[in-house]
Amino acid sequence: MSTTVLMGAQWGDEGKGKIIDVLTENVDFVVRYQGGSNAGHTVEVGDQKFVLHLIPSGILRENTKNIVANGVVVNLISIKEEIDGLLKDGVDVTGRLFVSDRAQIVFPYHQLLDAAKEAACSAETKIGTTKRGIGPAYADKAFRTGLRMGDLLDQNFPRLLKSRAEAANKELAFMGAETFDVDALIAQFVELAEFMKPFIVDTVVMLNEAVVAKKNILFEGAQGTMLDIEFGTYPFVTSSSTTSGGAATGSGVAPHCIDKVVGVIKAYTTRVGEGPFPTELFDDAGKHLAEVGSEFGATTGRPRRCGWFDAVVGKYASMINGVDYWAMTKLDVLDELETLKICVAYECDGVTYTSVPSNVRILEKCKPVYEEMPGWCCSTKDVTEYDQLPDAAKAYVARLCELTDAKLGILSVGPKRSSTLRIAL
Repeated sequence: MSTTVLMGAQWGDEGKGKIIDVLTENVDFVVRYQGGSNAGHTVEVGDQKFVLHLIPSGILRENTKNIVANGVVVNLISIKEEIDGLLKDGVDVTGRLFVSDRAQIVFPYHQLLDAAKEAACSAETKIGTTKRGIGPAYADKAFRTGLRMGDLLDQNFPRLLKSRAEAANKELAFMGAETFDVDALIAQFVELAEFMKPFIVDTVVMLNEAVVAKKNILFEGAQGTMLDIEFGTYPFVTSSSTTSGGAATGSGVAPHCIDKVVGVIKAYTTRVGEGPFPTELFDDAGKHLAEVGSEFGATTGRPRRCGWFDAVVGKYASMINGVDYWAMTKLDVLDELETLKICVAYECDGVTYTSVPSNVRILEKCKPVYEEMPGWCCSTKDVTEYDQLPDAAKAYVARLCELTDAKLGILSVGPKRSSTLRIAL
């Protein structure tokens, strides 16, 4: 039996979808425990590319059961589109996809409120939200006014939705934003409720029964540590617990049942949206990382900001999540660079920081302290064993692990399943 949490160690987009797909070969359950359709995992299987937002990546393994757990906020329109898209591509989800009856629902009015609130922000206070309604849905959860997947099974659902929708329309009107047709919304979601009913179960019981039965379970985190509502670059964060601790509260499985934590970390650093990013590059090296790494958001298509590897962030993420080993991705993107830089500390107003400051205004002013290492200037894309890597590449990876206090367990040198090196721990 193995119960493993896999989470992102930077600002998201670390390549979790691919690593999860690799790890699910012998897994019984894959569990998504937080976030919503604002996250995107890209998986390449042969010549096919799949982009998943709500459905766990384990759906691409025919013997794996997949759970969207209670910590997730579910956009019914999005998840239906994903199910239909998978069926079109020959992936049948019947009997393999389960959605928690405790998971909150994201409605179109959450998206309208998200966009209206972001539009009302000044340039300094914009979060860079995906406008997928995630924040307002989690806010309704905290205010105890949200609707959950289990409510779709209740005959009172249309009445419950009407009350929430009318309140949302009043809020939108007050903000000077466009309102919506409440009756049309109710009709749409009554139909979606019928579609979703076969997938809705008590996943808390299902998962704990799987633990007792000693099944192999993989918890799939979305986004990354630096976007965590508690530990990220607040307020430029998401609205859920993206760290390993969120796996317990987001699924109903007790913390002592989790055996290990795998952190996914990119061999350089990227970020989407607003907020501080100390190692961000605006030069040719930054353009190279963006172009060679195809750095565009899987969900929004927005270009990602690119920078050198930030070991301060990596060490912080390792500490908070209790990382047992790294799954390091996109090493091949660095193949053509002659010199590589690693951020080992920050400096701000004469003060040196070796951990991430909590004050975002300090972090925004921080300058990276770099050390340099030579590149290897040859392709690693056809490498199938770790020992085949150039010495300079192995030295670079070893230094990243040393600086972040975590071992290396997996190294990715390309997007496909076959471009994955397993390292003996």
